[in-house]
Order: sequence, then C-alpha cells, then structure tokens
Amino acid sequence: MSLSAGRSSILLATDGSQGSSTAEAYAFALARSWSASLSVLHVLEFPSGLDPENPVNRLYLAELMKQATQELVELKARAADRGISAETKIATGIPSEEVLAAATGEEPDLIVVGTRGKTGLAHVLLGSTAERIIRAAPCPVLAVRAERYVEKRAGGARHNPSDIQRILVPIDFSDCSLDALEYAALIAQRSKASIRILHVLEPVSYGLDFTLPHPAKRDADRTAITRRLSDLTAALTSSGLASDFVISGGLPADSILNAAVAPDVGLIVMGTHGRRGLSHALFGSVAEFVLRKASCPVLTVRSPKFHPGHRPVLGRPSMPNNV
Repeated sequence: MSLSAGRSSILLATDGSQGSSTAEAYAFALARSWSASLSVLHVLEFPSGLDPENPVNRLYLAELMKQATQELVELKARAADRGISAETKIATGIPSEEVLAAATGEEPDLIVVGTRGKTGLAHVLLGSTAERIIRAAPCPVLAVRAERYVEKRAGGARHNPSDIQRILVPIDFSDCSLDALEYAALIAQRSKASIRILHVLEPVSYGLDFTLPHPAKRDADRTAITRRLSDLTAALTSSGLASDFVISGGLPADSILNAAVAPDVGLIVMGTHGRRGLSHALFGSVAEFVLRKASCPVLTVRSPKFHPGHRPVLGRPSMPNNV
C-alpha cells in the first residue's frame, strides 16, 4: 500500500449522519487532490443476534435500505459535481466489522470515517466503531469529528478539507511514529502542505534511588533529540517539503492537542503505538485521547505497507535506547 505507487484508493464509511457528511467532505477533497478512486460503504446497523426474517425486522431493514439507497444516490451526485466517480454499496451488520471486511477485500490506501454517529454521542462511536476500525484496519484511518469542523467553519472556516496547510506529526522515534511521518510526507506532497514535527519531552521521573537524572545526561539527550529532528526536517526539505520541528515538555496527549490549535494546522498524523511497546496501552492513553479532543481531523497510522517501489522520503534514524 502506497500513495506513491499507482492510483490511490479511498474507502469512505458512512451512515448518513452529520459526522459522516463532514467525513464525506474530507474524502472528496482527498480523492480530488490524490486523483484517487473513491469507494463508499453505507452500513445498515443490525445486531447479529436478531432474526432478519422476522416480519418487524424485515420492515425495519427495508426502511433502512430505502433511506440508505437515496442517501447514496445523492452522495454520488455530489461527488460527480466535483469530478469524482464514486462506487457505492450497502452492507448489513455490525458497522466496524463490515468496514474492516470491506477494507480487507478492497485494500484501500485510506479509510475515512466520521466520529459522530446518529446517536449524537461521539464518545460512544469512538468506543465502538471508529476505535475498532482504527485498531484493526489494514491501512491508515482518517477520523473526522463533525462538531469540531462545524464550529470552526461557523467561526471562520479554519479547517477547510480542500486546503490543509500544515500537518502536525507527533513522533517519539519509534518505528510506528516514523512510519506515520513517512505517510504524512506523502500526504503533504499530494496536498501541497507543510509538515511540523512534534517531539514531547515527558516530565522527568525519579530513579529507583529517588534521585533525578544527572543534568549533563538530560542535556545530552536533548542535544541528540534536536540533532535527529533536524535530520528529519532536512530530509523532508530535500524532498521539496516545507517543514519544521517543535520540542515540547509535558504529557504527550496534552502537548499534541496544544500544538494542534495553531491556526494553520489542519491535520494530525500519528502512529498508534510508540517506544513503550504495547499499542493497546499507548492507544488508550494518547491516541484515543487525541482523537476525542483534537480540534482538527486525526489520521492514525498503525502499520502501513509501502509499495516495494516506494522511495522513502526519510532515512531511518537510529536513536540510542536511552533517548
């Protein structure tokens, strides 16, 4: 999977809600800027324990099917108005399972999903659908939070899907975060955006003997980190991408959210696990928190499989284990 090899493909998961319509705007914008094919999946939510042949359930599903069919006809028309050819289909079942099944079969480069469903409870959708998709998707996932975009648009259109000016990429030098930076570079090339790398120096912890790390070691670590960040931005610049880096202190999630409020940041691209190893633990404490609170869309990169012909923008840094 690679945005740099062949024609890209995007899978948009929709349920006709406000959250989905906002995600639709981003899917359209990316499909145009990437010259990508667009596949749209509308999932009729139907718990596996219910009998679809029950007369009441049959009426319920028939009504859902009628509504979804009309919504997809209208979506295809909106796409056509923007010069985008969209293939649509309807599935019945558990939304996250159906989206993951479609992603496995179609092998898209990107899944786009809204983080607010028809229930109106963003945290419920994140806890059940979007989060499950992000955890298991075979490709990166762009999560678009509806109310954030609507609020900013009403106040001055800060986050315009068709005009992503700067991409924020938090890194901790883990393979996953560097994969996210590589993927962000491809997006930036396609979207003509700049990149800001963020590294967070977490609060100093005490050693087993209750002593603080020696100041000289802390200074050496910061120097090594600054040098590596400079190397990464230089690699991006040599590939024609405007880039800079920021070193911040504090808790990772808070620092990422604070950096994301910069007026020109329109997208966060981040990995779902880092140097601490367990993806589940870090996802729960950092990526999930950022997803729920960010003022712009968040694109999570779990393990992108770049095409064999892909020419990496970045060299692979070799940070010392204690940095």
